This record gives sequence, C-alpha cells and structure tokens, in this order.
Amino acid sequence: MVASPERLSPQENSLSPDELKKMDAYWRACNYLAVGMIYLRDNPLLKETLKPEHIKYRLLGHWGASPALSFSYVHLNRLINKYDLNAIYLAGPGHGAPGVLGPVYLEGTYSEVYPDKSEDEEGMQKFFKQFSFPGHIGSHCTPETPGSIHEGGELGYSVSHAYGTVYDNPDLIAAVVVGDGEAETGPLATAWHSNKFLNPIRDGAVLPILNLNGYKIANPTVLSRISAEELESLFIGYGYTPYVVEGDDPAIMHQKMAGTMETCINHIRAIQEEARRTGKAKRPRWPMIILRTPKGWTGPKEVNGHKVEGFWRAHQVPMGGMHSNPEHVRLLEEWMKSYKPEELFDENGKLIPELKELAPKGDRRMSANPSANGGILRKDLKMPDFRNFAVEIPKPGTVEVENTKFLGYFLREVMRDNPNNFRLFGPDETASNRLHPVYEVSKKVWMADFLPEDLDGSELSTDGRVMEILSEHTLQGWLEGYLLTGRHGLFHTYEAFAHVVDSMFNQHAKWLDICKNEVPWRASVSSLNILLSSLVWRQDHNGFSHQDPGFVDLVTNKSPDVVRVYFPPDANCLLSVSDHCLCSTDYVNVIISDKQMHLQYLNMEDAVKHCTKGIGIWEWASNDDCGKDPDMPDVIMACCGDIPTMESLAATAILRDEFPDLKVRFINVVDLFKLMSEGEHPHGLSDRDFNSLFTVDKPVMFNFHGYPWLIHKLVYRRANQDRIHVRGYKEKGNINTPLELAINNQVDRFNLVIDVIDRVPKLGSAAAYVKERMKNAIIENLQYAREQGIDREEIVNWKWPY
Repeated sequence: MVASPERLSPQENSLSPDELKKMDAYWRACNYLAVGMIYLRDNPLLKETLKPEHIKYRLLGHWGASPALSFSYVHLNRLINKYDLNAIYLAGPGHGAPGVLGPVYLEGTYSEVYPDKSEDEEGMQKFFKQFSFPGHIGSHCTPETPGSIHEGGELGYSVSHAYGTVYDNPDLIAAVVVGDGEAETGPLATAWHSNKFLNPIRDGAVLPILNLNGYKIANPTVLSRISAEELESLFIGYGYTPYVVEGDDPAIMHQKMAGTMETCINHIRAIQEEARRTGKAKRPRWPMIILRTPKGWTGPKEVNGHKVEGFWRAHQVPMGGMHSNPEHVRLLEEWMKSYKPEELFDENGKLIPELKELAPKGDRRMSANPSANGGILRKDLKMPDFRNFAVEIPKPGTVEVENTKFLGYFLREVMRDNPNNFRLFGPDETASNRLHPVYEVSKKVWMADFLPEDLDGSELSTDGRVMEILSEHTLQGWLEGYLLTGRHGLFHTYEAFAHVVDSMFNQHAKWLDICKNEVPWRASVSSLNILLSSLVWRQDHNGFSHQDPGFVDLVTNKSPDVVRVYFPPDANCLLSVSDHCLCSTDYVNVIISDKQMHLQYLNMEDAVKHCTKGIGIWEWASNDDCGKDPDMPDVIMACCGDIPTMESLAATAILRDEFPDLKVRFINVVDLFKLMSEGEHPHGLSDRDFNSLFTVDKPVMFNFHGYPWLIHKLVYRRANQDRIHVRGYKEKGNINTPLELAINNQVDRFNLVIDVIDRVPKLGSAAAYVKERMKNAIIENLQYAREQGIDREEIVNWKWPY
C-alpha cells in the first residue's frame, strides 16, 4: 500500500450509542423517502396494505446510488452542527435525486420553498407523487431542488463545478459525491487536477467522495475492478490523501464514516489554518473519501431469483411490472417497511422530534445555504468605463488594431477593481488571444511546483486569478460553479474548439432556462460569457482542423430567453458588447471576435449606438440616401463578422467605382438574433423594421462569418426568401492565406461583386466586363498566394477609400 505523508488516522467509534441510533434512523427515513419517490403516488405512510393503485405506472429515477448519497449527506449534517460549517452538497451520480431530495425534505427546506409539500402525510403524498411525474420534477437534482447547483443531467462535471464554488470563497466547503460511472468520463478525470489551482489562504475547500458502488447501468465500473492499492495510488497520484470507508453493515459503516469524515474536515481546517496563519500558500494533499458500498444498499437482495443489491440490477428500479405482478407489490411493501417508518414519522407523517433535531438550522442547512442560490449573494461588478479604452478612428476603415487586445485592457481594469469576485478562464491561450494585459494586475494561478525559469515570462503565481488548464470542460465547469455561487467571469477559447463544451453549454443553458421561467425563488446569477477568438478566417498557419464556426449554430437552438450571440466588427464594438455582457444576468452570451489585426470602423460614440441597436445601416459606406429615392436601394450589402465585414466593404468600394449609379445600402449585424422575428426572440426585429432595413423585394447579399444556412434558418419567416443570398464558410480550406480562404468559400470581395452583378437586373450585360475582371482577379490572387505564400500588398493593406 502506498502511504501518504499527510495521512491521519480516523477516530474509531466516533458516535455514541445514542448518536449512532439516531443517525441510522435518520438515514432510514431518507431511504424510505427515496423508495417512496420512485414508486408511490398514494398511501405514503403505508397505513393501508399496499395495492397497485398506490403505485405509479411509470417508475423512474435511480435507486442504486441513492442510499450512499443520503448516507454522505447525513454525516455531513453532523459535522455542520458540530463545527458550524458553511457547506454545500453536489450530487454527481445521474438520476440520483431521491438520495438528495429525501434529506432536503426532512430538514424542512423543501416544505418552506413548496408549502404544498408540507411535513405531514398529505405533503408527503404530494412529495412522492411529484417525482418524475408529468408536470412536476425530474429525477436529477434539477434547479427545482433547494440546495442544488449541479443537476447531473450529463455526467462528468460535478468536481469542476465543486471547485468553481470555492474559489474566492474561503469559508465554504463543497462536498461532492462522484459516481464511479461518472468517474469514467474525460471531464471528470481531468477535473481531479483542480486541486493544483486551489489556494488555501483565499479559497474554500472541496471534499470529494467517490461513490464506489461497483456498477453502471449494466456493467461494472472501471475503478471498482482494480486493486485497492491501484485505486489508492491513483488518487495519491492526483494529489489527494484518500481515505477508504468500506462495508455493508450500517452500524459499522456509520462509525467508519463518522470518524473518517470528521478526520477529513479537521484535515481541511488544519491546512487552511496553517496557510492563513503563516501567509504561505502551498499545495497540500487535500483529503478525499472512497466510499465503497453495495449498489442499491439496503434494498432487495434478490428479485425473481436474480441478485439485485450489490449488482447492476439495483442501478435504476429494482422491480417493475407492479400493476401486473402482486408478488412485486408485496416485495415493495416489505422493502419499505424494513425501514420501520412507524419509528421515524408520527401519526401525521412528521419526522419525530428527536430525529428532526439532527438537521442543521437555518442557512446552515445545505439545502438552504445561500451559496446554493448564489444570486442572493451576487454583487454587481465595479465596472470601469469601457469608453476609456476606445480606439481613435480618424476615418472609417483606415486604422488597424488587434480587437481583443483592447478588450484585454478593459478586462485588466475589471480584474483590478474586482479582485475577489471576477476571474478569467481559458486554455493556454490568454496571451495568444491577446488578453495578456490582464497579467499586469493578476497572474495565472498555479499551486503546483515552480521552476526558476518560470519567473521569465510564465506569469505564474499562487495568488493569480487567471485560470488556465488545457481542458475546456474543466474551465467552463469552474466558471459555472463560480457564477452559480454569486460571482462573475469570462471564458475564452479558440472558436473551432468551443465544440468541446457543446453539451456542457447545453446543460447550463437548460439550467438557466428552468431557473428563469419556472423557479421564481432562485435569484438571478451572472451570465456565462464566452469569447470565441482565433477565428475560422485567419487560420493560414493552423489549417482545416481550426476552421469551424459552428458553435453559434448550436447556441441558436437554445431557448431565446437565455442565449445571445454577438459579432462585434471592431474593437470599439467589442468593448461595448463586452461591457453589456459582463453586467448582464441569466444569459449565455457568446461573443465572436478575432485576435488578429483588423480594420476599425466606428468611433466609440457610433459603436455604442450601433451595438445598442444590434443592427444598422452604415451611412458612410452606403450611397442610396441620395435625396431622389432614398428608400429604394438597388442592392443591400449585409454582413456579420469581422472578415465578412471587411470583404463586403471592399466589394462595395469596387461596385461604387465600377457602377457610380448603383445605389448600395450597407448593413452590419452585431446582434445575430436581430434577424429573427420579434415573436421568436426578444431581440428580433419586427417585420416592419426588418423590411425598412432590407426592403421587401431588393436583392440582399449577406456575407456571414459562419455557415450560410444559419442565416437562412434565422430569417426563414421574412418576406421573399429567394432574394436573400448568403455567403459563408462551406468547409473549404486548409493552409490558406486569408484572401485565398475567403475566395475558396466565396465570401471575398470579387465573388461578392459577381453576386451583385448576377442579381441586380439593371446591370445586365453592361456589367460583363466588370464580371470578367473579377474572375481574373480571383485567378490572379489565388496564383499569387500559392507562389508567394502571402496575399498581395494591395489586399493586405486595403483601406476604405471613400
């Protein structure tokens, strides 16, 4: 056995006989409630002989993990009372809500939040029936569950969420139960490394509890089928001090768990006390618990001659067919009565007083802890004036800067003014994404070993608040936990690899949607802000693998109540958008802005107006407002995104040179959802406003940053669809110069001019020579890129000429 140098010996027989008796009874009450939630719709106290009509037709929820979840919860409650701990509870196992809802109900919070689920027989009946029942709550620890900030609808994020809750939260302990099936996921495996980013001086602590019950839905789990030495060595290698609690005899297990969990809590408190007393932040070996219990502990041993307890058959519902199998009904009644409910609840269904007193009181209840409803703790950011970081624009389209670098200047001051409740999260790309000005006020947090050479530019510090790890899952998990406990932040990553967190984004958006629309007692939390940089159109060195603008397609599928997508075309617009997003609540804001040098178009005053509207005509780039017929352009040049904006402007300049009588209206889109109808998205334009901008019958050349079909999806209800012609990325690219890549996907200036010629009838055959010149320009520029490896100087240094 590999020993940890910091291992402490748990106290044996930590519980007095009276404590043991009461804790076991409380746990039996939790298990009784868990079984009742899964099976019963009536007869909650079994005052009548159980009959099929008392049982639900559809049996949902997972029994297998529930006993260990409530077992851990009950033991945490003891230590909260003993040490006045500030603690929250995260349940990782999927569909394990019965194991959490039981103790939440018993400590009274559930009835306070939902008065109809009262602490009596009538309330218990409603409490049972609502579980996984149409029109009520799901089988995860959903937003409706008091004390929950982690639903577990998708496995893998419990540990990263837990760590996110305790950063800059020095008094909080986040106990997180990790399912051993969940432990097989990539996000969870990486999240164990979160302990290398936890500063014991200014952060709280996480107590991971690996619920090692041996099985997934129909297979053994990997960690349950390796040797005890190998398992313990794994967690020592992760940097923890693992403590093992193993067995199936409740009396013995209560004593083991009580002594072990108290040892862990004292270990955590000793680590924090030393660090805070000495002022020396170092990485300790934080404790964790390996809790090895049978799957479906205390449930039926066998059903129909097949092993259940301690096997995968206990994972979900041990017995089905309740309405056609009287024997199963009898077994269910026997199972529930084995918990001796008559000893736990009085005649009216209320938990007896001597057990009720075991629960913590008030805000110390994990189900009522303010950190688990973080919006009530949230304080607005102290925001610098973003206008102070404006790029000076003497003339539109003539100055070039790195857009995200100016965002970096702004974020630097946000971090300076909010040192304890704002963090920046991203892979190893903070400098790559030009956000490095933040290092002037906060380095990258690093609690692992330092080498002397790290002092030369690595920007590492135990006191940093820039969070970098090469796991988008872990980063977003940290940020989500941080936000849900009342703080603020921003997550940035390369555009093509935002897909790593596709499903994670889905889960958070769904969480926000439910909280916003169906759980009025949850207070608003800061928005999840995602910055995508290193964009598809500037991948001349990374190639095809880095060319994927499709994350926004996924975002547009989510509820319009919670998602927003912004494409600021220049630095001043990026500053305005970012200020808005950082101050917002209850959204997922996705900002797409490249890190390379780009032309600048709007001074700050105009940028604020443009971003406030979300879409607008750029008068300086248009020539249709000429007094004679100002509302009837010949063509609308529309664009969304930095490179598409530049190429559309270049195409507009060619058109104005070649066809002086052609009336062009130039429209830029910042807020993507402006294109939707107002009845489908709160930001959508009315048909009147859309038709005012785009007319109802003139050709629209829409140059888009992403996949072109997304625009068609958004505007599908607008008038005369055939006139809206969209260019965008079409999966054509590799190691290309910027113009070469644009040409390959036909978002370039020359193809756009050809598109206009083909779609504006008045140009007709007279435009044939211009069209030929555009085709020749395409050939010549492609040849130059292949021969020289760069674009022509007149392309690279193009400026708006008017």
